[in-house]
Amino acid sequence: MLDEFKNAFQRHNNAHIQLIIINVVIFLAIGVLFVVAKISSTQPIFQLVYDQFLLPSLLPEFLTKPWTLLTYSFAHSFNYEFGSVGIWHILMNMLMFYWFAKLFVEYLGSDKLVALYVLGGLGGGILYLLLYNTIPFFINQPSTLVGASASVLAVVVAVATLLPDYTFFLMFLGPVRIKYIAAFYVVVSFLFSVGGNAGGNVAHLGGALIGFVYIKQLQAGVNWGGWITTVIDWFKNLFTAKPKVKVTYRNKEMATTKKASTKSSVPQDEIDTILDKISDGGYESLTKDEKEKLFNASKK
Repeated sequence: MLDEFKNAFQRHNNAHIQLIIINVVIFLAIGVLFVVAKISSTQPIFQLVYDQFLLPSLLPEFLTKPWTLLTYSFAHSFNYEFGSVGIWHILMNMLMFYWFAKLFVEYLGSDKLVALYVLGGLGGGILYLLLYNTIPFFINQPSTLVGASASVLAVVVAVATLLPDYTFFLMFLGPVRIKYIAAFYVVVSFLFSVGGNAGGNVAHLGGALIGFVYIKQLQAGVNWGGWITTVIDWFKNLFTAKPKVKVTYRNKEMATTKKASTKSSVPQDEIDTILDKISDGGYESLTKDEKEKLFNASKK
């Protein structure tokens, strides 16, 4: 399994699998801690670690943990108090992501997929913070946000914007164009933005908006995710071994001889004679020595 995971990160245009692996590994790592904490009654340790992935709605609390604007989109739900594990949360997110991200990579490549995943998470998180700190309805019900749904919906809407009539064959439904699948998720997220998971659905809408705008800007020649690709490449280069530069020295006598031979030239009158011979009898009428002289003269 470790070899397969390693190969997954070495394959070209395989970012969709890599992002799924990252999400699953984080989920399992938190899950192990969740079980250990439950058995040993060390819930504060679990909560301390898990809180580093939760995006708080209250602005003062967020300012103490600004990294959560990114980390929340790589984790999924665990509720220590009720002993619940969000297995369906990650399962549905990763299945949806796999279907649409695979198509995205086929047309736009891995770098843009990673950039859009990050942008979708940022967009969903920013809209969540904005609404929960400006609109009374949301201010009165503070919460925390976790899950890759905003990033996933950004990819779904992006693919539907790029290839609206591409068809998926769904169980029990048959062929469905992906623009209708994306529209369904956006409408459901909007309708449930005032429900029990209001914050999550608000983030979905932020991610969806980013996905739509990202493709429209890309079609206009503007890559919103270019800076993310640059930052990731910079970090990769920090851990990539630099090839050693090998310096070689030529023999001075050989270099001098070569330089002298380069400077040697064929007299112009001899070249004229060779050209006259070509005019009379063609190139094939030249001797080997004459052909060589003509070739050397042509390199000047």
